[in-house]
Amino acid sequence: MDYQHKLITAEEAVSTIKSGQRVFVQGSAATPLHLTRALGRRAASLKKVEIISLTTLGDMQLLQPEYPDSFYFNSLFVSENTREAVNDNRGDYIPVFLSEIPRLFHQNILPLDVALVHVSLPDKHGYCSLGISVDISRAAVKNARYVIAQVNPQMPRTHGDGLMHVREIHAMVAVDEALPEIHYDAQQTEADLQIGYHCASLIEDGSTLQMGIGSIPDAVMKELGSHKDLGIHTEMFSDGILDLMKTGVITNRYKKKHRRRVVSTFAIGSRKLYDFIDDNPEFSFLESDYVNDAMVIGGNPKVVAINSAIEIDITGQVCADSIGTYQYSGVGGQMDFIRGANLSEGGKPIIAINSTTHKGESKIVPFLKPGASVVTTRAHVHYIVTEFGIVNLFGKNLKQRAYALIEIAHPDHRESLLKEAFLRFGPA
Repeated sequence: MDYQHKLITAEEAVSTIKSGQRVFVQGSAATPLHLTRALGRRAASLKKVEIISLTTLGDMQLLQPEYPDSFYFNSLFVSENTREAVNDNRGDYIPVFLSEIPRLFHQNILPLDVALVHVSLPDKHGYCSLGISVDISRAAVKNARYVIAQVNPQMPRTHGDGLMHVREIHAMVAVDEALPEIHYDAQQTEADLQIGYHCASLIEDGSTLQMGIGSIPDAVMKELGSHKDLGIHTEMFSDGILDLMKTGVITNRYKKKHRRRVVSTFAIGSRKLYDFIDDNPEFSFLESDYVNDAMVIGGNPKVVAINSAIEIDITGQVCADSIGTYQYSGVGGQMDFIRGANLSEGGKPIIAINSTTHKGESKIVPFLKPGASVVTTRAHVHYIVTEFGIVNLFGKNLKQRAYALIEIAHPDHRESLLKEAFLRFGPA
């Protein structure tokens, strides 16, 4: 009865949003596109509505060039569909670890007027699920003054922290829309597959894995078919885990935290993945302040954290969120898991990158670009992997790091890098 009573149209639901308010938008494959489209249609009547979000997927119709002052994107992680706005004064970026974002809501540092979320159908007890994007969304719902939910039978019902009763929702909008899908295996290159091979060689049986986003983590998964009793404790995952779960490679048997369960904050992938997750008790979708807590991560054995970067300088400084001053993505959970893997008994933090950009420029550089940010410091870095090999920088001095990294740089760039290393540090 509560559910039916709260059902209204998207236009009615977003009519409550006023100029100058701060609105949270759930992200990833759970981006409530039906609601954002409706809100976008109100652009002419709104001024400076602040949008707070992580990565969002799909056509962001809030970004209309004819109404540049209607919405301001104050992003916690920049995505492809908001990148232009964040870099041209229609938005900005808040540098913050994923583990700490919920505090911004709980401590009223970023008080939320409205939360737009995307949920599963309510069960017989009146509970909906935030589905495949619990991450910071649960904290947003707890703290927003007004909650609008897009209710979709195609949203998987997930176990964990994402359950919320219809009493917590002020307005509900019924939709039946497919979720955004991403197929990372279709994007993989030969270099990605070689990197996957190298990373897999570092993973022992019984390890607990964290994977960043993109084609490289799924390439790693393809190389793990002969491994045994792997566990998953990660901020996100994609289709790469499916075959490994079905064949019994991933068992979560030796994890100390949530044994026998895949732990994550969100997932992005194919409809096949979403169907496998639906009401599956093997998955626990939990809040990011817990999943990304370095002490929680480090409590698991042999944590292997695999993340990527935009560029790495020859001392080991990792830039993972900007191209010079251009804000490309965000800090996310990289440092949470790099530190967590460092704390884990037998843990291995890995930065895995292609040796060059798609333009052929080296990603291993003498100096980071002016304005580039350091996401992972050189004191935290251990393993660096490219398609040309593996180096472990832990315990190496600056000169040793430089010459070690040059060995796994692309051959076309090694000579110039050697010249720079010689000028700075002298002969190897």
